[in-house]
Order: sequence, then structure tokens, then C-alpha cells
Amino acid sequence: MEELRVEANGLGFRCLAAGPASGPLALLLHGFPEGAESWRPQLAALAAAGVRAVAPDLRGYGGTDRPEGVDAYRMSELVADVEGLIEAFGLSRCHLAGHDWGALIGWSVAGRRPDLLTSWSALSVGHPAAFVQAMRDDDDQRRRSSYIGLFRQAGKAEEVLEADDHARLRAMYRIGADPSDAIPAGVVDAYVAGFTRPGRLTAALNYYRANLSDDSPPMAEGRVDVPSQLIWGNQDPAIGRLGTERTSIFAAADYRLAVLAGAGHWLQFERPEEVSRLLLEWMGWH
Repeated sequence: MEELRVEANGLGFRCLAAGPASGPLALLLHGFPEGAESWRPQLAALAAAGVRAVAPDLRGYGGTDRPEGVDAYRMSELVADVEGLIEAFGLSRCHLAGHDWGALIGWSVAGRRPDLLTSWSALSVGHPAAFVQAMRDDDDQRRRSSYIGLFRQAGKAEEVLEADDHARLRAMYRIGADPSDAIPAGVVDAYVAGFTRPGRLTAALNYYRANLSDDSPPMAEGRVDVPSQLIWGNQDPAIGRLGTERTSIFAAADYRLAVLAGAGHWLQFERPEEVSRLLLEWMGWH
């Protein structure tokens, strides 16, 4: 596995990469509060199948540059990051996969720039418009998403997440179906250490503030004309069934929902072999 420094959309991105340079490109986008390491099992599996798999730290995270200000984290910039990363590898298209915030970015890329994608795989989070419907119609989803209100509060969220040696932040990594081992302790320690660097936690929270505020523009509208799959754990405490099932409404091309029974939110860690198999299968079909 390699560690690369790639320039894209005016920023320097730290990436983990594996697989032959001549293979088809698969970009893997992590979520909050993680980093490129969340894809280590899939990087190895995709590389073994001949895929050039690349997992960047998203802007503001890990070893990637951290632009200042909330507006630097608007979805338009995040979509442009994906376009820039594809171009940085000398290509015009890729297979894309994303988990959590990486999924929201991926749905937006699929809706706004379908020409960039050969296939699209979302983990945990369905189409943003389906999520909006679930928030409107489903008390259960509103309860699951109640933390978003805190995350949008500049200063307050940082105070809460940093208190008591980041106890609240650390607790977020224990929301798997089996909270005792959703993410290995060493990985959690590394993630938390990264967020102790000046401005890094604020940068990650700016994704919520830029895109999930009352006056934020829609992240993705209309139907997605890219082969899309959604991989969802039916014990995910953050994402309920309604928005997951309604995602099919927004698929204009080949689509499938893969439900991982008994799995929670951190699917790459909880079900690494199944996730890798589903990704490779979908890429192979398209």
C-alpha cells in the first residue's frame, strides 16, 4: 500500500493507494469522523482484483490541506475535489464509492457530474433527497439525526466533542451493531489524535454547517443516471429504513439495495469481506 500526495482543485490531498497503476480507478471517500484508513480492507481487496484503488483524506481531514471558512466545505467544492482527483490520475472517469459524508458527496457527484462516473456505490447513506423526505415524514429518522443540530453550532459542538479527552467523539466510533469492536481501538486513537490538531475538528464539522443548514442549497436533486448501489446495515443507529428504501425513487439507471443484516454504521470495519465483494461485483457489472 502506498501513501501519495496529490494536487487537486487547488489543494494537496494525502491518499492511500493500492493496485496496478494501469488498472481501472476506484476512488473511495470516507465519512465523519474518519479518514482514508477506513478503507484499508477494501484497498487491499480491490488491488488484488487488479483495480487501482485510491482513498483520499477529504479536505480538512488527516494529511489533506485544511481551507479556512465554512463556505470552503460547500458541496460544490467537494464535488470539484472529486473531479480534480480523477484528473490528477490522468483519467476522465472512475468507479466511486463513499461512506457517510463520502456517500453524500458521491450522490452529489452522480447527480451533478454523471460523466465522471462509471459506477457509484454508497455505503450507509442513501440519496440526499430521500434523506430529506425521511426527515420530513419520519419521527424515527428525526430522532436518529438529532445530533446534527449540535454539530451545526460553531464552538458549542467543538466544546462538547473535545470534553473529557474527546469522550463524546470517541463514543461515536462505538455505534456499530457490536459496539465493543466496531472500529479497532488503535484506529480510534489515531483518528482522535488527528482531530486534536488546530482547526481539524472544526473543518470536519463545517461539512454539516455548509450543507445541512436551513439555508443550504440542496446537495443533490433529480434522479441519478449512473449505475448506483446502496449498501446499508439494518442495525445502523444513524440511518433508518425509510430514506434507505426511498433512494430507489431517485435512481434512473441500474440500481440495487444491498442490506447487510445485523450490521451497523461502520460497514468497512464490521463487514469488510462483504463490502469488498459488493464493490467488486458492482464494478465488474459496469
